[in-house]
Formats: sequence, structure tokens, C-alpha cells
Amino acid sequence: MTSEAIDVQAVHDYLLALQDQICAALGAQEPTERFATDEWRREEGGGGRSRVLEAGEVLEKAGVNFSHITGESMPAAATRRRPELAGRGFRAMGVSLVIHPRNPMVPTSHANVRFFVAGEDSDDPVWWFGGGFDLTPYYPFDEDILHWHRTARAACAPFGDEVYPRFKRWCDDYFYLPHRGETRGVGGLFFDDLNAWGFERSFAFMRSVGDHYVPAYLPIVERCCGLPWGERERDFQLWRRGRYAEFNLVYDRGTRFGLESGGRTESILMSLPPRVSWRYNWSPPAGSREAGLADYLRPRAWLEELADTAT
Repeated sequence: MTSEAIDVQAVHDYLLALQDQICAALGAQEPTERFATDEWRREEGGGGRSRVLEAGEVLEKAGVNFSHITGESMPAAATRRRPELAGRGFRAMGVSLVIHPRNPMVPTSHANVRFFVAGEDSDDPVWWFGGGFDLTPYYPFDEDILHWHRTARAACAPFGDEVYPRFKRWCDDYFYLPHRGETRGVGGLFFDDLNAWGFERSFAFMRSVGDHYVPAYLPIVERCCGLPWGERERDFQLWRRGRYAEFNLVYDRGTRFGLESGGRTESILMSLPPRVSWRYNWSPPAGSREAGLADYLRPRAWLEELADTAT
């Protein structure tokens, strides 16, 4: 890591603007409901701005959170991987969002961009960027997956040809449920501990990922939100949302970090779906469209496999 100066204020300003941009783009799809804004502070230091839309016609639940917290020592969720940071003061800021559409034909999506610095006032501060975005369809369409991954590749392209394959693979590995033997969805990008490029280039990459989320997701929402669905599709959506909840509660680093750092519980658990179901020992009937989802819940080279389906 370089000794290049870091610009915390620039990161802060970008993240707040990104939250506004994403809420404006997604909120425009909703004919009635609007994002409610909830500003909060925490005793330990810092606070945030949560923006949540519920019970919409298109977005059943959408949360876009900005947080900027400080603390006197790194929580266990961070020091498990970086034990050398134990006892250091820290600053963490980021935008994290989860969108749960009402129509089962529209995938759930998640995005996150974040910045950490430990020992900011010391002679050797340790900082890094992280984030990414991923897509969780219930009834997948190849053209949507191709568009999603093409946009992810475009976000990475200015930073080298090897970046998209590397962070695509990391996303496949991270958003994986070992107890189910399946990925959470069809992947996207995931990166963490990014500082080897220096502050300016690392920050530019984080911005590129953040700025490509709306172009990746919004066309899918617009294409799929009017597709027909009924009780069968709704039941399957609720069952699959259970897997989403399992990952967030059992494996997600961000959830653990937020809770262990004394973060605001309401904002941290905002990612959970508004309605969900679990069924004992059930799986979709063999040969059904629902059973076909299983073929999408494994790492695949989407851009190569789906290239022939492009129009």
C-alpha cells in the first residue's frame, strides 16, 4: 500500500450523492410510494441516512443506506481477517442497498460500496475500499443476465482486462450458501481490501462500480416489471427469498460488522425481504420452470455462454 494521502471528505461526498442518484432513478419507477428518509446518530460516533420505500407497486421493499461511523477499536468482524488492526480506531462509510421487487419476474438486487480507514491519525493509517453488486433472479432471463454482466465488465474495463474476471469470480465465491450448495444468484462483482492501486485509482474504481449499478439494474426492472405473474410465482418467490435471508443472517460480513460495531439494527436488517416463507423438505417439481432455476445457481461464464443469445 502506498503512503499517498487519502481524501475522506471526497469519499463521503461521493457516497451521499450516489445514494441520492440511486433513489431518484429507482423511485421514478414507482407510481405512488416514495423513499422515506431517516437520519440517525449513534452514541459511539457517526451516523447515517437511511432511505426506505415500502409497499410500492413495483418495489415491494427498497432500502438505500448511507452510513458513516467511527469507533475507538475495530469490531471482531473486521479483525478476524486483519488481526493486526485490533485496538485501532476506525472510520467506516458506505452506501448499501437491497431491492426486493413485487413482481417475481424482476430479480432482487444488492449493491454496496464502502471505505474503511483504521488508525487514521497515526503515522501508518490502514485503509481500503470494497463493494460490488449482485443479482438474484427467481425466474431468470438470459438477456438480463447478459446485460448485467456486460455492465459489470464495463465498470471494470478502464482498470485492466483481468479485473472483471477476478472480481466476478470473487463474487461467485462470496455469495455462496455452503449449507445449500448453491450460489445466492447469478453473481456480478465483489471486491474487498482494495488499496494496492493507491488511493486515487482505488477510489476511481469504487466510483465506477457505484455508478454502473443503475445502468445494470434499471433496464431489467423496466423490461420485467410488467410481465404477468400469479399465486404460483409469488409462492416460489417467497420461498427463494428465504435463501436470501439465510445468507444475510448467517454469512454476510457487512451484517456482522454492522451489528458488532454497534450499528443501527433497523438499517442493518433493512436488507431482509418484507415477506418470506420456508417449507419443510420441499423442492420444485422436476421439469418445472421453477426447478430450472437450479441451473443458474452455480458459477458460470455468463458472457461466454450467453454471447450467442445476444440480439
